[in-house]
Amino acid sequence: MSNTNINQEYLAKRQLKRGTAGWILLAGLGVSYVISGDFAGWNFGLAEAGWGGFAIAAVLMAIMYLTLVLSLAEMSAAIPAAGGGYSFARQAMGPAGGYLTGLAVLIEYALAPAAIVIFIGSAFEELTGLNGPLVYAGFYLVFIGIHLAGVGEALKVMMVISALAVFAILATAVALIGDFDASRLFDIAPTAAAGASEVLPFGWYGVWAALPFAMWLFLAVEGVPLAAEEAKNPAKDVPKGIIGAMVFLLFTALLVVVLLAGAAGAEAMGGSAVPLVDALKVTGNENLATAVNVLGLAGLIASFFSIIYGYSRLVFALSRAGYLPQALSVTSERKVPSRALIVPGVLGFLASLSGEGDLMLAMAVVGATVSYALMALSHILLRIRQPEMERPYKTPGGVVTSAIALVLSLVALTGVYAFDPRAFFYTVVLFVIGAAYFFGYSRKHLVAKTADEEFAMLEAAVHELDDAPADTSGAAIPKAAS
Repeated sequence: MSNTNINQEYLAKRQLKRGTAGWILLAGLGVSYVISGDFAGWNFGLAEAGWGGFAIAAVLMAIMYLTLVLSLAEMSAAIPAAGGGYSFARQAMGPAGGYLTGLAVLIEYALAPAAIVIFIGSAFEELTGLNGPLVYAGFYLVFIGIHLAGVGEALKVMMVISALAVFAILATAVALIGDFDASRLFDIAPTAAAGASEVLPFGWYGVWAALPFAMWLFLAVEGVPLAAEEAKNPAKDVPKGIIGAMVFLLFTALLVVVLLAGAAGAEAMGGSAVPLVDALKVTGNENLATAVNVLGLAGLIASFFSIIYGYSRLVFALSRAGYLPQALSVTSERKVPSRALIVPGVLGFLASLSGEGDLMLAMAVVGATVSYALMALSHILLRIRQPEMERPYKTPGGVVTSAIALVLSLVALTGVYAFDPRAFFYTVVLFVIGAAYFFGYSRKHLVAKTADEEFAMLEAAVHELDDAPADTSGAAIPKAAS
């Protein structure tokens, strides 16, 4: 297939709807990716490290995500492609580096919804008594169906669901302020671990093991650049959106980490499946606890819904470039990557049948930390090798900032091993399988030799569609097909 034919026929069938999302919608997307982590998951780190140890882990992970987000803001403005981190790594490290980064993000984004739908099932059972495969299938069908209706419609639904979840967190924080007592933060008795104290009851090993749980407070915010091709003004909207989301998430993380343990006790929160609800019950806010229990389901749904969006855009980008089977990137009349929504959704549903939600989330964290290291490295390499690249937004601190993200992401990766070696090794197996596919097959079937070449062909295809005559239904006819 020649580049000309690819330009006119291949890419014309693989277009996303441009100009759909402004920076506020993108910031909402970033919050939506993460918000379920404020409701549960992070608090298990209290049982690993105590409040003082978890606070250290949370600060380290906040620094990692903030420096990563600032690095991604620069790259997303300079390279506004739907592949996000994969596109940046491909520009910096070539096809192999791009694919391995994309594979790491794909492991994170494919496994996270499968795990979250298991947690949705548990929350749904509390409200209705129903759980199991039919519930999982129902949620996948409904929310993939909303995405198939179009990106604008999907992002607006996501904003409403996320707003409900944020309201639950803010209402909980207001209710707990009056019950805050700093002594409750340190109610876990010191153990015999090395370096143990009242502040660090499980010593420094506990801080290490708590790192993956601290990541729940921010995990997946890096997915905002996956919407770059659908942004109104990518060079301005994506940096503002991802930085805005990160600032808001720092605020909500501070609220839940400090107020829940300070009002209900670190020990109680460390073992709670629904920490916001249990903290409200302990402090006598029964009615609000019931409401937050319902809205907690909205938080889970928000992350489930938005991460489905994220994996579809990543699979679309990897497929369009030839890294994954090219049939996955064909878009519908609404310019929605329907196959990239449905196929990973089916695989995620099958994974959810295992019931191993905790294991899949730990594996998702392994994929995430590997991708963070590679994305931070991409920023450093692009600054060194392509200093002339147009950068509408520049990362404060330059390569020092991305170097901090690189080091902390590698530290966080080892933290997963400290907590669950099984998740670490299972994820390595997925990497080996994915790498074998690339080096054995797909690297010989790439659409373009470089990212720049693909971007140039994509722009040419967009102009072909813009200049094409319309049929009687008003739809543009690509010139190659007319």
